[in-house]
This record gives sequence, C-alpha cells and structure tokens, in this order.
Amino acid sequence: MKSVSMRAVLARIDKARHWNYHPTLVKHEENQFIDGYQTAFASCTMLKQPGEKKLKIHAVLALAPCFASAGDIVHHDDVAPKRPGCENNFVLVKVPAWVDGVEDIEYVGVGARFGLTLESKEKHANKTRLVLADPPDLCRPPKNKLNGDVILAHRGNCSFTTKSNIAEDANASAILIINYRTELFKMVCEANETDVRIGIPAVMLPQDAGASLENYIKNSSAVSVQLYSPQRPLVDVAEVFLWLMAVGTILGASYWSAWSAREVAIDQDKLLKDASGDFTLKEGVKSSGVVNINTTSAILFVVIASCFLVMLYKLMSLWFMDVLVVLFCIGGIETPTNNSSFGSCCIGHFSFQVEHWNPWLANLLGSFVIMGIALIITVLQIVHVPNLKVGTVLLSCAFLYDIFWVFVSKLWFKESVMIVVARGDKSGEDGIPMLLKIPRMFDPWGGYSIIGFGDIILPGLLVAFALRYDWLTKKNLRAGYFLWAMTAYGLGLLITYIALNMMDGHGQPALLYIVPFTLGTFLTLGKKRGDLKALWAPERSCPHIQFQPSQS
Repeated sequence: MKSVSMRAVLARIDKARHWNYHPTLVKHEENQFIDGYQTAFASCTMLKQPGEKKLKIHAVLALAPCFASAGDIVHHDDVAPKRPGCENNFVLVKVPAWVDGVEDIEYVGVGARFGLTLESKEKHANKTRLVLADPPDLCRPPKNKLNGDVILAHRGNCSFTTKSNIAEDANASAILIINYRTELFKMVCEANETDVRIGIPAVMLPQDAGASLENYIKNSSAVSVQLYSPQRPLVDVAEVFLWLMAVGTILGASYWSAWSAREVAIDQDKLLKDASGDFTLKEGVKSSGVVNINTTSAILFVVIASCFLVMLYKLMSLWFMDVLVVLFCIGGIETPTNNSSFGSCCIGHFSFQVEHWNPWLANLLGSFVIMGIALIITVLQIVHVPNLKVGTVLLSCAFLYDIFWVFVSKLWFKESVMIVVARGDKSGEDGIPMLLKIPRMFDPWGGYSIIGFGDIILPGLLVAFALRYDWLTKKNLRAGYFLWAMTAYGLGLLITYIALNMMDGHGQPALLYIVPFTLGTFLTLGKKRGDLKALWAPERSCPHIQFQPSQS
C-alpha cells in the first residue's frame, strides 16, 4: 500500500473540460516556496517557475494502500503561517453550476487562508447568482451593484485580500477568483497584513473552469452556483471490502496450500513405506509443482523488484501499460499445476456468475480484481517459504524495500517512485494492473481504495507456511501458529488504514505496519514456545515433516 489511503490518493484534477475531481490521498511536499501570495496549492510534483513553485494537483486513484480515507480534503501548510484573520486550512471546494436553471458542470476550487469558512453539506449551501466583476480584476470597487451575489473576478495585480475586501464592501456573498493557469494556487495573506478581517468566502478556480463560467455569463445566460466543502467519511465501505478481500484471499490460499502440501506429504509417506527408494521420492517432489524459495532468492527479490520498479517508472506509458495488462491476464489464468488450474477455472466461473447474478457487484469489483485474486491465490499455492528463516529474510527485505521506494526515493527522484508507479501517472491510465482497487462508495470526492499485490502475497507466504507447519506437525489452531499469524496480518492491515487517516493521507507503505505485526508475532510466539529452532530449520523441501515408522 503505497499509499499510495491516502488521506487518501493524492488527487489529480482531470484536466478535461469537466474538471471532475477524484482525490483519495493528499500528500504535501514540505519544501515549497512562497512568493508573496502566489503559492501553488497542494500535492505531488513540483516544477520551478521564476519566483514561485508550482504544485500540480494530481487526481490519484490509487495507491496502495494505499487505501485511502480522509476527513475533509484539507491541505495543512506550515510554510504560510496562520495569524488572526488568516488561519483557515486550505480545503477543496465543490462549485456546482446551473445555467438558465439547468444543472451544468460541477467545478472544483480551493478555499483561501482567509475569509468565512464554507458549509460542509450541500443541503446547507445556498444557490446564488453569479455575476462578473467590473473591472474584471476587482482591484477597484465594481461598477455594478450587488445584492448578495457571488462575484467572479480575475487574478490581477492586487492582492487576494484586497479583492475580497472590495467584494465584501460591494455586498457580495462570496468571491470566485480565476487563476491565469490551469492549476489551483493557495491564496494567502500578504506578509505585511497582520489583522485581516474578511467576512465572505474566497475560492480560487482554475483557468478553464473560470473561462467556462465567464463565457456563459457573457452569452446572457443566468448562472447560479453553490459553494461547499464536503467532508470524507472516516471509514468507507470500500476499505471494509478491501480488508475482507485481502484477509479472505490469504485465508483461502493458505488452506489450499496446506491441503496440497498434505497431499504431497501423504504420497511421499506412502512411497517411503513401500520402500520405493530415494529416486522415486525425488520424482514425487519434483512433480508437485511447488517452488521453495531460499535466503538467496529472498535477498535477490529486493534487487529484482527494485530494478523492475525503476523500469516501470522510466518506461511508464500507455503501450507499456497494455503490455502489463496482457502479462497480468496470462498470469491470472496460467498455472503449472492441475489444482491451480482447477482453482482458476472456479474463480473464472464465479466471476461469470457474479456478472449475471449481480451486475452492480461485478461492476464494483471489476475483472481485474477477480483476476488479481486468482493470481495471488495461484502464487501462494505454488511458491512456498520452507522455514521461518527464509520468511524472516524475505519479509525483512520487503520491509526495507517498501520504506525505501515510498519515502527515501524522493531524495533521488524528487517524488515517491512507488506512489507514481502505483498511480500510473505517466501512462494516461488509472493505475497499474497489479492492484486490488475498489471505488469509494460513500465518499463525496470519489476515488478508490487500493492495496498492492505485494502487500498480500509477501505476508501471505509466511501465513501459508504457518498453516502447513501446523497441519504437518498436527497442531490445533490454538497451539499452532496460523491463527495468530492470520490475526496479526489482519491487525497490521487495520493499523495501516488508521495510520493513513491519522497522517492526513500521506502515502504509507503497508508493509511498514504489516511486517512487524505478522513476523514479530511469529518470532515472539516461536521463542516463547521453544519452537524457534524447529521453525528456523535448514532449508529443505519439508524440514518439519517427520515420518513415523509403520507399525507391523
């Protein structure tokens, strides 16, 4: 989860003419520059301009966690300090418009540091007539008389507070300021303004949105707008769905893996009892189709995964995304074992039945989610962690990998490589296909809750090993390790959601929380029970299987 939960996915405004905004995670670059009041609003990539730094708003769909959840869409800023009359948070504002009484496009703006705070509920926001400022920049009192109207002005040579004071004195109920670029900029107070008193809301609109409204009014259309800043729910149903999918996928895959391992162990036991020899036993192991990873391959995972991530970052484009989709589809249905093929067919049949039984649910999950679950189950059934030593090395490396590419990579690449790749920023798509992504159903800002495959597969390898160990050593649930490992994973994932909400949507690596819970529980419990030596066995195909001699 790279989160990408974000408070929820940084969001990029879709720069199509409709300016639909789908944020799920808002992150903030701390080293921004403020030049007077010309400071760009919020998130992600910074581009230097003469005298200012521009922060493009990205509507990010996804990161991993990047499961996103947030209260209101708030951007906290320590660079532009608060002072009396200039202490509002920067919030995103919805601006639905009506043209000649017919509902038109909903625009998105950003509220100023100063002025009256906006309503959070649409039903409490008044629909008010919109008028053009004359002069257009509103640096002087307007020629037209206002009667509680919302006034639309251009960003000109005077300060934002000056415009707002003039609008309030002219009896405007709010002011919309059109930026001269297709980005949103923070409107802050001047450095020499110590006591600002403005009693109306001030909102900045991007150039495209302002030009559209301006053209309607110039064409003699009656335009009305509402201004409100809705809050995100603390928990969205999508997050619950995603948590259940992640936990349920590991649960199902673990039992499948343990059942397959037990069948292989029974076959091997029969071969030993029949005195079929080492050659036959080795052939039986080879035909099982299981890949046991070792400590070397666990360490190489970090190197290979890092190279692949950088390749995705550098080559991210529409055609490359298409290649990934094809490979993803092949991986979701192609498996080398009969059991896995049967399981993939079952999942495919389930997907077909869901589409006919409940089209809404099929549309909610999407084909990539179903195929993604199939791929994850397949990997967990084929790839095995043979002992706790390998599991510890693998998850420790994955822990460092996740932290490095979410946080530390900013020092070299000026942006979080993991988050950029997860969002698919340079591809023109909504994100890479290696994610489970669920639309946020009760979020007024839309967006998705997301988790990466690696955040399920890597801890899932250890959880599946726990169940295989319990079964093959005949431990019950309470005396074994699977129940505790499964519970620890669920709690770690839950803590990830909580961290995303508490940290205002800053991208969080899910393994930062999941690995300490899952691996830490396993190691602590093993040491307490005195099983650590047995769990930390040398790397063999079945280090924990002990065959009893047959009783004659």
